[in-house]
Amino acid sequence: MKALSILVCDDSELIRMQMNEVLRSIGVKNILEAKDGEEAVKICVEKEPQLVFMDIIMPNKDGIAALKQIKQKTPHIKVIMASSSSGHSHLRKSLLLGAHTFIKKPISEVVIRDIIYNHLDEQSKSSTKV
Repeated sequence: MKALSILVCDDSELIRMQMNEVLRSIGVKNILEAKDGEEAVKICVEKEPQLVFMDIIMPNKDGIAALKQIKQKTPHIKVIMASSSSGHSHLRKSLLLGAHTFIKKPISEVVIRDIIYNHLDEQSKSSTKV
């Protein structure tokens, strides 16, 4: 999992730390962090992580605005939107803008593992097709 690059974008330092711990515990070595959507867009353009875990409600640029820009500039990056609010409008808008999936906070370790392993499984299947 060394090659897997993941960006964790949340305005809460505590949530970023918790996500980091979970990702490291399953073997992810390349973890990037952003505290708002502006930073996330910049990192996605410069570093091109394969996966992004993105909070929706953040200062400066929220997750929806950041998702829109990330998908325009780097459409191959999979963005997983996360929110503690259960607003269906956020969910619908995220999916329409190209989010890979939407998860509810607090994010469980099992959900994170499933997303990572599904991504790796998809990658290995697509790389074996020639």
